[in-house]
Amino acid sequence: MIDADKRKAVFLLHQEGMGRNQIARRRGISPNTVRGIIEQQGQMPRRTRSDKIEIDADLLKRLYQECDGFAQRVHEKLVEEEHIAIQYSTLTRLLRQWGMSREGDRRCERVPDEPGAEMQHDTSPYRIPLGQTQTKLIASLLYLRYSKRRYLRFYRVFNRFRMKCFLDEALKFWEYAAPLCIIDNTNLARWRGTGKDAVIVPEMEAFARHYGFRFVCHEKGHVNRKGCASYCTSFAICG
Repeated sequence: MIDADKRKAVFLLHQEGMGRNQIARRRGISPNTVRGIIEQQGQMPRRTRSDKIEIDADLLKRLYQECDGFAQRVHEKLVEEEHIAIQYSTLTRLLRQWGMSREGDRRCERVPDEPGAEMQHDTSPYRIPLGQTQTKLIASLLYLRYSKRRYLRFYRVFNRFRMKCFLDEALKFWEYAAPLCIIDNTNLARWRGTGKDAVIVPEMEAFARHYGFRFVCHEKGHVNRKGCASYCTSFAICG
């Protein structure tokens, strides 16, 4: 959403005779956005919303008790039995508003974010079409928590040597290494054990020490603690 001050500036430039494309370049927005602002004479657009759905609190409380607190089942009963067309997100908001929601099961370990304290490495397999064939690639992702900064490459083959090359490239690009690097229980860096009992391969331990960090394996059942290669939006393929 373009703020009010920027809209007024765009419309003022238009009144001064500046062309739409020139305004777009100067203000860093698209020509179509400029056209819309001009049509609205620089004013903020008025939002219209559909009639707000009203649900009786007693009805919602009764259904919540009947469904043992399961919001999904409450939503089904509202739609199927009470014939109330309500979005699931709206229902959950009302349940929270009226103090009838409950905290869901935690998907993974909750770890407080601290700026620059932790980075995470993960690998994930992918199959993508290259030419006429489906080619298997390995996505290697380094994820800096808190800032959510990412460095990603795809490899045809990924081993311990390529892992060191990847980390060297990523850390030099960032010009920073967090003190901890969370990894899964892979044998690329892990010698034996899992989680807090994992022993890191001496070669990889020395590599990490050279860059000022240490590898830590996530605990079993805390797979979401590591990085996730599904964050990728663009990639480079390495041999």
